[in-house]
Amino acid sequence: MDSPAPFDPFSQSFTLLLSDSTPFNVSIADLDDFILYNIQICINYGAQLGGSLVLLIALLLLTKPDKRLTPIFILNSISLLLNVIRNVLQCLYFTGPFSEAYAYFGQDYSRVPRSAYATSVAATVLTFLLLVCVESSLILQVRVVCVTLPRFHRQVIFTLSNVIALLAIGFRFALCVENSRYIISLIYLTQIKWLESGANITTTISVCWFCAVFVSKLAFALMERRKLGLDHFGPMQIIFIMGCQTLIIPAIFSMLQYFTLIPAMSSNVLTAVTIFLPLSSLWASANMSTRTQPTSVPSTPASKSTRFSLKKFFSNSSSSGSAGPLITHKIFEGPLSPSGTVMTRFSNSSIPMHGDILRDDLEKQDLADPLSRGGKRGLR
Repeated sequence: MDSPAPFDPFSQSFTLLLSDSTPFNVSIADLDDFILYNIQICINYGAQLGGSLVLLIALLLLTKPDKRLTPIFILNSISLLLNVIRNVLQCLYFTGPFSEAYAYFGQDYSRVPRSAYATSVAATVLTFLLLVCVESSLILQVRVVCVTLPRFHRQVIFTLSNVIALLAIGFRFALCVENSRYIISLIYLTQIKWLESGANITTTISVCWFCAVFVSKLAFALMERRKLGLDHFGPMQIIFIMGCQTLIIPAIFSMLQYFTLIPAMSSNVLTAVTIFLPLSSLWASANMSTRTQPTSVPSTPASKSTRFSLKKFFSNSSSSGSAGPLITHKIFEGPLSPSGTVMTRFSNSSIPMHGDILRDDLEKQDLADPLSRGGKRGLR
């Protein structure tokens, strides 16, 4: 006679009652998964919130007053602010009435206040607005960096950039509308997974396209500098590094969405871009300020040869420029989640540099726009 299987206390289940006294069972494993999912996704959004908030404060404090009215600074600041508010609303959803255990397992949202619905819809709308700010910044900066290209090449790049940006914005707008409609009607978002995936893919493609254009153009400029013997590390190199980073890291987050069980990985795409863009501006500005600081010269008498060497050193310094398959595990987001499913979230600012920083550096290297420099040599 076979002995009974040993009792496993971790596989127990308990019974709950619906409002009409209908019983239903919930296992401890399902409850653990539900709690773990909410904790993981709140950690994700909390990290994005902290990074965006810290950089927003640093950007407001460290940017010079005369630079605060530039379009790039305004777009960067708005993007960071939108991302902060968006992540706060996301955390409110996963710690609010929609994420209570009985409401989720019993699918009973009768006690959810209307304010919770508004919070979920607002998070969806803010994600759309964030993407609009990011795409606007990317387009603006591509126009700045490609201004010295031949007319035909410039028009081709601008046309493709506008089409790619509008495609990403269109997918996100459609997802925003459908997501909001499903939130209000308490319907799960399984029917629009293709739209979520399309919004994720088109957003990633647009970010990679703009960064690839910028990095390629900047690479040719750095090659021109090397030919002229201007190989000092400065703002152009910083912008190039940050451009490569903005090209690669968001794409990694986007791909990990389909191959990892970590919830809302794709939400880091917009957040990464939002943080990298102003961060590169701050780095380049700090480097340029350091390079242009006057160097104290000893007051002790010096020989003619020493004074000549110092004069030659500072002259050279001045001419060198300014400083897998889709996730199959159980999704524990309710129908009212602002992100819909783990594939919905994106995160965001504007590209990693100010156009005026780049232009100032180019002018000091005699590589500025020929139209603005009286016909001097421009970027190739």
